[in-house]
Amino acid sequence: MYFDTAYIAKFYLNEPESERIRTLVAEAGSVYSSSWAMAEFHTVVVRHFREGRLAQNRMEFVAARFDYDLAVGLWQLTPVTSSVLRQTANFLLSAPRLLIRAGDAVHLTTAFMLGEREVWTNDRHMTLAAPSFHLTARSL
Repeated sequence: MYFDTAYIAKFYLNEPESERIRTLVAEAGSVYSSSWAMAEFHTVVVRHFREGRLAQNRMEFVAARFDYDLAVGLWQLTPVTSSVLRQTANFLLSAPRLLIRAGDAVHLTTAFMLGEREVWTNDRHMTLAAPSFHLTARSL
């Protein structure tokens, strides 16, 4: 099972789909993603703090819990290597009209290179781009 960063963040933050995502993760045992998610995850958590949706102590707790869960293998993060970036470029050049951010393209490429057939995301652009990366986007 492959999650983009938004789904990983929803696991920790109380959002409308969070409980269902926690159930998916519990059933999967471990979830794959790109190491790009480390930077994106912390960006999301800090944004929630900045916007007043998380107190500082809660922000720090969520970040520490994510680090702990990484250490115990809940999240299996694949490195962003030059091979991943080359393949990302190839996918993008094969579909130049796609509206997709670089990080989302890296997620899709990583899922493809891991042999995943699906990627869990609620991002509209990523969902539309998934077939160009030979993937199906799933969402709750």
